[in-house]
Amino acid sequence: MSSPSTGVPGNGQAHPATGNDPVAAPAARSKLGEYIFAALALALGIFVFAGAFAIRVPGAGTQVGPRVFPFLVGTILVVSAAMVVVDVFRGKLADLEEGEDIDSTAKTDWITLAKITAFVVAHIALIEVIGWPFAAAVLFGGVAWSLGAKRWWMALIIGLVLGLIIFVLFGGLLGLSLPSGPLLTWLNPLLATLRG
Repeated sequence: MSSPSTGVPGNGQAHPATGNDPVAAPAARSKLGEYIFAALALALGIFVFAGAFAIRVPGAGTQVGPRVFPFLVGTILVVSAAMVVVDVFRGKLADLEEGEDIDSTAKTDWITLAKITAFVVAHIALIEVIGWPFAAAVLFGGVAWSLGAKRWWMALIIGLVLGLIIFVLFGGLLGLSLPSGPLLTWLNPLLATLRG
């Protein structure tokens, strides 16, 4: 007989969960999912580190080299994996999908997915033709529009500004060549000056 105040059987004390307990099953699945996520993040981090060590850096310069970002990403992945494992050991599990503020019965919006895919393909095709900053603007604005942005033109402007910042940072400070396109060839001397 259940106690009305606690809703647990008998004398009001909770009994340990058994393998047949339906409440224990989601926790076990969630724990396994957390470990799988941590293992994948760790494996990806190790893969990124291996790739970073394989990058050949010509000469000894004072500039930030091409290994910095892979090392940063690898470190973030490995540390994230370790933090997930520590949280699982402490009993902190991520909420199941049903606990989030989403409609778990909603179907995939294939039209939006197709639009985003088209803009990614357009970005790849346009990089060499119109240059990195403008191709980034097309990608950023197109994805924002696909996801329902009301002011798509503002997303285009933000995408162009971000594209220009990335273009100058990578081209000027890291020495990596991103295509400037026919409209931004005047930036090439500035990038050469930044490289020193």
